[in-house]
Amino acid sequence: MSKNSLGQPIGPIVQNWTEPQRPTFMMIAGRYCKIERLDPLRHTEDLFEANSLCKEDQIWTYLAYGPFDKLETYREWITDMSAKDDPLFYAIVDKKTNKALGVASYLRITPTAGSIEVGHINFSPALQKTVMATEAMYLMMHHVFVELGYRRYEWKCNALNEGSKVAAKRLGFTYEGTFRQSDIVKGRNRDTAWFSILDSEWPIMEQAFTRWLIEDNFTVGGKQITSLSDFAQEIWQEQAT
Repeated sequence: MSKNSLGQPIGPIVQNWTEPQRPTFMMIAGRYCKIERLDPLRHTEDLFEANSLCKEDQIWTYLAYGPFDKLETYREWITDMSAKDDPLFYAIVDKKTNKALGVASYLRITPTAGSIEVGHINFSPALQKTVMATEAMYLMMHHVFVELGYRRYEWKCNALNEGSKVAAKRLGFTYEGTFRQSDIVKGRNRDTAWFSILDSEWPIMEQAFTRWLIEDNFTVGGKQITSLSDFAQEIWQEQAT
């Protein structure tokens, strides 16, 4: 551990790193989906239709907005959100149908610290628990770590949102703790669970995602053969030997 001239412990010098650029409204294409700028003209109707498959509106429970009962109200919200640069919203588009099935954003973008968060994730039932959903999260991570050069990628969620916490851990995020009474959302208290992936951890997870996403890892019916977490564990063990 490094110490200063007063004998106090101090953090290591950050070497070979330069402040990254802020993300822009890029388009990223994977095998199954595309990540593209959220556009009220191109995406509103697709998203509204996909979200309407959620009959009990549970996809909106832990978000600070929604549900939207009318198309035009939802269009107004998308118009407002799509004009911002933090959060920076994207649509997740099915490459086969070219229809938007969900949204996600970068937010709390802090280039000086090399830190960025993924959030406002809202996947319609047509996107949930699909290969596309995992690929979309992989593409956004890859862009942040490899193309932009950030050091820290954050995931935060309502501490009561068990689905989001399970998803974060599956995707390779490490739980860091819970901020108690961090917010009031829809009139109710919110404790926020924090997760992160660091740039030093990314190479292992990138290999895991790459192995998981190959076509041979899925049956004809689309069921995975080896889980993402099993691939990650396998690679960790390979690196340790």
